[in-house]
Amino acid sequence: MTSTVFFAVLFAALLHATWNALVRSGADKALSMAAVMVGHVPFALVALCFVPTPAPESWSLIVFSVVLHLGYQIFLMNAYRIGDLTQVYPIARGTAPLLVAGVSTVFLGVELASLEILAILTIGTGLLSLALAKGVDGLRDKTVGLMAFATGCFIAGYSLVDGTGARLAGTSLGFYAWSSLINAAIFAVFIRWRHPGTLRRLPTQGRMMLLVGGGGSFVAYAIVTWAFTQVPIALVTALRETSIVFALVIGTVFLKERMDIAKAFSIFVTLLGAVMLRLARV
Repeated sequence: MTSTVFFAVLFAALLHATWNALVRSGADKALSMAAVMVGHVPFALVALCFVPTPAPESWSLIVFSVVLHLGYQIFLMNAYRIGDLTQVYPIARGTAPLLVAGVSTVFLGVELASLEILAILTIGTGLLSLALAKGVDGLRDKTVGLMAFATGCFIAGYSLVDGTGARLAGTSLGFYAWSSLINAAIFAVFIRWRHPGTLRRLPTQGRMMLLVGGGGSFVAYAIVTWAFTQVPIALVTALRETSIVFALVIGTVFLKERMDIAKAFSIFVTLLGAVMLRLARV
């Protein structure tokens, strides 16, 4: 993996952890998530002015991508309503790279070097161990764990679809911009149905989240979608999920969530996996 791809994905991980922390810290999770998704729209419209139209064969994957992203957003929003950032995030993000690597190698015929496979397993283990490190308090409500796991399955699904679609489209940014526009429109309809009045509050109560959360989320995944076209999807997914390290720092420092030795060790394992991934050669 080149230095450009490596550090670009790490930057995307930081942006991703930041907007997740903003959603988790908001009193109204529906308002926060709606602001992030609707906040994609102006950035996507600007992007479409500078990129070509995606190739026809990629449009079915754009539709499939929208469905998977909607599932992810709905499950994530509800998981954050009842669980901590440092519980939900590790399970969701730790599950995804392991699933993507498994599907890629077993069903899609992607060949990964031994060090790359070991790096992915190390990162996944480090992330999942963060959730276990919460002990009794964090794992009491099994519903949170199940919802976070389902969220991870959606993450794995859209990662595989988006990586394949971005390559077929001939323009990773065009693929993602169209996907995010359609996604925002459908999510807005869902929010209006499930949480009446929320959309009307976006220009006032959700203004900061629209700009910061929406912009950060769009740029983060635009980078990831581009990286999907540069190296195997499994490697990008694994490295991107090191965002939990950033999320843990944010959760501990700003959200006053508990830090302990077990979590520190889990961070060390996750970072070790990232270093192994950087040293691996595609």
